[in-house]
Amino acid sequence: MTSRDAYITKMKLQLDELNAKMSEVEANAKEAREDARDKYKEEMAKLRHQSELAVAKYDEMMAAGEGKWETMVTEMEKVRDAWTHSFHYFKSQI
Repeated sequence: MTSRDAYITKMKLQLDELNAKMSEVEANAKEAREDARDKYKEEMAKLRHQSELAVAKYDEMMAAGEGKWETMVTEMEKVRDAWTHSFHYFKSQI
């Protein structure tokens, strides 16, 4: 397995894990008070949007040629890190 293949596999696993964690938090938040639910729904919409951006960047990275690979890795990690940070911050607030 090339380092590119290994990286793609690792990134896909990280994105899937974060989506699974978001689903867990979403299930737990259904028990929240009504006033907290509105804020929760708003923040979850933002996180879902970041998830969509991360998946789109992942797809772009998968299609990138060798000449663009290093740039795509850097961009992918920035998108993933932003999403992860937002998720952890959100989780700490509920």
